[in-house]
Amino acid sequence: MKRNILPVLALLFGTLFLFTGNGLHSLLLPVRGTAEGYATTTLGLLGTTWATGFVLGCLTAPKLVRRIGHVRAFSGFISVIAIIALLTGIIVDPIWWVALRAVTGFCTAGTSMIIESWLNERATNESRGAIFSLYIGITLIGAVAGQMMVPFADIHTPILFMMCGICYCVAMLPTTLSTAASPQPLKAVSLDLKALYRNSPVASLGILLVGIANGAYGTLGAVFGANAGLSQSDIALMMSMTIFAGAVMQLPAGRLSDRIDRRYVLAGMAAVAALDGLLLFLLKPGSPYFLISMVVIYGAFANTLYPIAVAHANDFAAPEDFVKVSGGLLLLYGIGTIIGPTIGGPVMSSVGPYSLFFLTAVAHVLITSYSIFRSRRRAAKPAGDRDAYTTMPSANAQMITPESMALARSDTSKKDDISINYGT
Repeated sequence: MKRNILPVLALLFGTLFLFTGNGLHSLLLPVRGTAEGYATTTLGLLGTTWATGFVLGCLTAPKLVRRIGHVRAFSGFISVIAIIALLTGIIVDPIWWVALRAVTGFCTAGTSMIIESWLNERATNESRGAIFSLYIGITLIGAVAGQMMVPFADIHTPILFMMCGICYCVAMLPTTLSTAASPQPLKAVSLDLKALYRNSPVASLGILLVGIANGAYGTLGAVFGANAGLSQSDIALMMSMTIFAGAVMQLPAGRLSDRIDRRYVLAGMAAVAALDGLLLFLLKPGSPYFLISMVVIYGAFANTLYPIAVAHANDFAAPEDFVKVSGGLLLLYGIGTIIGPTIGGPVMSSVGPYSLFFLTAVAHVLITSYSIFRSRRRAAKPAGDRDAYTTMPSANAQMITPESMALARSDTSKKDDISINYGT
């Protein structure tokens, strides 16, 4: 185990600080924006532009990495993210924030793909599962640690924005000072979204709807908390516990989906998330702890949907098509995360903060209905013929890149890195 982890220890150390900065900045912006009186629609655009930049980063960042190399690209991406984090503390303006978040999303995709391709290059069949699990744990710890920093300083001052910059600079050091060899150049593979839908209609539509729900909550959850009367520390606790609850719930949900039709599990998990969202919308709990508890339950079930849908799609895919299938699902998820905040912001402005969960409930009801409908149109794969379920990063901790899908495949032999070129 030590022999497998030591070569990537410096990279993982940098990853911890990178996601600490990401967690802090992603929560700080909506909390500060709410305190400044920015419209909910504008705050929703922070998530829309970030997700747009992230998807574009998955499309085009590999070309830059191939041109200048992993280390230079990694340092460049993080430098830009650090500069933007500091600028958002100096230029407190909603238009600038929305525009700069697109650049942050683009660079975040680049850094994540470089980290994951580096880990994938170093992983062997025997160590891949351990390295992937450690990586997921580090991203979760980093994101939660960053969010929990919010209550420890005044959000009206530049201090927390400066802390973001410090975290990003520290994240850059291990890789730039390391003497380890860079991974092989990134390679591209084309996708066919029509074939993806034919392979698994439930996974295709389900992932799009999951992206809408998760994108809306991930961007506007902090805005909801502030408008619902939660303190800064309560908002940080709510967002952090949602991530942890989703991570903990993935394994039992995945094990259940290995034993019965995954579409039933997908429908059941989505139904619970929908019911919880509807109760939040209707009851509008006044007690902060009761409110946080209900939101955490929502996160526990909502964050299990993506990996179950991916596993269901892979059940019907040929082994050589796993990367194409996963890449197509990533594109659909990215589109959903663009749509979710774009719709959620105006809805919350018109109806109120609790309407955020009405929006997520609609998405989850559609997932439940379509999963049950499709379960009667095509038989499930026998348990022995299914692809192995793999846990994924919590959707509210980070968006998943094509490289993380390659790293997650414990039965994949050691190979060159794979990036996704979203073609037809």
